[in-house]
Amino acid sequence: MSQIKTLFKKITILSASCFLLLAFSSKAQEIHRFNPDTLITIRIDSAVNIKSHRLNAQDFIDAVIADTSFYQAFRNMKRFGFTAENRIYTYDKKNKIDGKIYRKLVHSNVNGKHKMEYVAKRDSGNVYKKDGKYQLYTVEMFDYIFENAYNSDFTKGDGIPIAGGKNESYKDKLKTLIFQPGRKVTGIPFISGKTEIFSKDMREYYYYEFARGTYLDSIPVYRFKVIRKPSTSDGDTMIKELTTIFDMRTFKILGRYVDMKYSNLLFSFDIQMNIELNRFDGVLLPTKVSYQGNWDIPFHKTERASFLILHKDYKRN
Repeated sequence: MSQIKTLFKKITILSASCFLLLAFSSKAQEIHRFNPDTLITIRIDSAVNIKSHRLNAQDFIDAVIADTSFYQAFRNMKRFGFTAENRIYTYDKKNKIDGKIYRKLVHSNVNGKHKMEYVAKRDSGNVYKKDGKYQLYTVEMFDYIFENAYNSDFTKGDGIPIAGGKNESYKDKLKTLIFQPGRKVTGIPFISGKTEIFSKDMREYYYYEFARGTYLDSIPVYRFKVIRKPSTSDGDTMIKELTTIFDMRTFKILGRYVDMKYSNLLFSFDIQMNIELNRFDGVLLPTKVSYQGNWDIPFHKTERASFLILHKDYKRN
């Protein structure tokens, strides 16, 4: 009996860890189905010799690892009113759409109190469980990752089933995976070391690409791609691509794309996520988050989902 309890505990911890990875497209979409994100915001002009710009690969790596402004951009939302459009789609085994969620909301803060007004609200298809809660942990995890920086109206019920009551510890891991990619994330079974893609042990599996382009038709940017080498075995890496968009004028990060895929006998996931920022009234703020992903873990139904979150009309409170 004790052995069964021990095995169950390990699987529960593994399940929680996989939910962390769920958080984690530049469009390198590998999952062939409807993609709600059709907005082209970055146009690449050409490859660039970074040495001619007095830069080297380590400059980009150091900036990715040390950056905190990307996380701060989400916290900055609390200081602004804005309009949010949220679209979420679920898919069946054949990758056909079987559920849709749409919200358009206006967020404001008056005298320090958050106010949210619905402009539009539509649900259709296979969206709810029998108890009235949403089918997807994806939408709950999305809100959990960004610390309820805004109320998406998608988080209902008791939230994500995190083992052992260690929510703060798991939150820290989530922040690292999303906002500081390239760092080692301890405590995730089988793949903790695979997140540290710039380490001495992991660098051999990747090559780098540099390009220049334009973001939102006017902002000159560098694109720094970290890509898994074709000769690398699937099991050697978890992050298949990490792309970071830098403002050429300030070297601040304006966008991040992560492509993660991993599979073993216990679990599997295939996830792409893109996050973009822009400056409003001198402050960096999120403008777009898109997600496309599948995951399959013990004791939970296989989940297939995509979403597109757009923020606009920022106004300082």
